[in-house]
Amino acid sequence: MSKQPYRIALITDSTSDLPQNLRDEYCIYVAPLYLLWGNEQYRDGVDITAEEFYERLPRSTIHPTTSQPTPGDFMNLLEQAKRDGAEEAVIITISDKLSGTYDSALQAAEMVDIPVHVFDSRSVSMGLGFQVLAAARARDAGGDAQAMLAAAEKVRQHINIIFTVDTLEYLHRGGRIGGAAKLIGTALQLKPQLIMSAESGVIEAGAKVRTRKKALESVFTAFVEKLNGHRNLHITVLHVCAQEEAEQLAKRLQDQYHVDELIITSTSPVIGAHAGPGTVGVVGYAEVE
Repeated sequence: MSKQPYRIALITDSTSDLPQNLRDEYCIYVAPLYLLWGNEQYRDGVDITAEEFYERLPRSTIHPTTSQPTPGDFMNLLEQAKRDGAEEAVIITISDKLSGTYDSALQAAEMVDIPVHVFDSRSVSMGLGFQVLAAARARDAGGDAQAMLAAAEKVRQHINIIFTVDTLEYLHRGGRIGGAAKLIGTALQLKPQLIMSAESGVIEAGAKVRTRKKALESVFTAFVEKLNGHRNLHITVLHVCAQEEAEQLAKRLQDQYHVDELIITSTSPVIGAHAGPGTVGVVGYAEVE
């Protein structure tokens, strides 16, 4: 990263799925999670790209597991931020119900001699990423750390994540299925609608459907209902190896609604290891006064 021009450093983790251009634009530091694949260890998005990971995943007989950044990883980023001129830091992480990343950040905050504010997004992917962007934009507007946290909190209260997976098998293997666990057993063949709850910070079950077409339609319909006619929309269509379907969904949203910010992104390998190929979702919120 180029020299940090901000007095307050902003740090997140690799599950935020923030496109590189936005990381660069807002000088956002990113702590990668880890992929453990047999005896091999990779830093998410650093040692292995999403393309490399998804090409290998279907062919592998070993299912990769994941691990959070260490306190030392966050401490190193904080020390780097200090060298770049930061006098304070805000860290926004993946839901602590899904990962130990938040705890690692809390521990790191005690290891440095600048004020560090750690915030649990209670979300993942661009549900986390949009909170980070809100904090960055509050900082650009002249806000202090408390204004940055307030901006993230406002988005956290209104963020919606609705997605479908091609199979529940990956979520089941990774133990990240949360309230959707009741679908397991007789339902691995389902194409369910799943919801990331910003209240509980875990994945909950939505509508149950049996075909891919109906699953994608249910994601679109449920997301639009959540918007409740609001404008000033910030939306990301995310996917795992489903670029064409993601682009079609994004075009439909753009054609039917005025979307102020629309991003299409592939999820990080760490998320993909749990969600699996074929995952498609919509993340977003409407700005409210």
